[in-house]
Amino acid sequence: MFGVAVHHFCVASKAQQDSIDGPTADEGRKAVFKIPNTAFMAIALLTICVTPIALGEIPWLEWLYVFPIGLAVFVIRTRTVATRHGLATRTMFGKHDVPWSDLKGLAIIKKSRVQAVLKDGTRIKLPTVRPRHLPVLSLVSEGLVADPSGLLTAEDVGGTAPDKPEPSPGA
Repeated sequence: MFGVAVHHFCVASKAQQDSIDGPTADEGRKAVFKIPNTAFMAIALLTICVTPIALGEIPWLEWLYVFPIGLAVFVIRTRTVATRHGLATRTMFGKHDVPWSDLKGLAIIKKSRVQAVLKDGTRIKLPTVRPRHLPVLSLVSEGLVADPSGLLTAEDVGGTAPDKPEPSPGA
């Protein structure tokens, strides 16, 4: 179970998914964009720094532990999962499931953040997804989301390459 890791910069192929979920799973490629687990080191440091104040002589300052606990919950919950069927975003207090058929396109906004634009015009923030991840989204969606970087070919995303015309015999 722990042999194959899928994290924010990796796309699991069907063979890797089969080794994780079993041979009956037909999920295709899957990408999980999340906050790296190294963020827990900063949360641990914050907890250490809060402890002398929280357990000091002033009563009722134990509530300061709410901040490290809240940050840990934020790191655990915040993610975007892209599968063959669509996008699933999860934030601190909510979640959205967007099938690829409802997606009009992707918008890059301030600070290199990516939003999903639906056909009805609503925008959904994709937490932890950046413009460098767009080729990964193209792979996972099997070409439904175009790769603006041009790094991928039609064969890479699961489509077929355009046929080259046969050279004429007289040429």
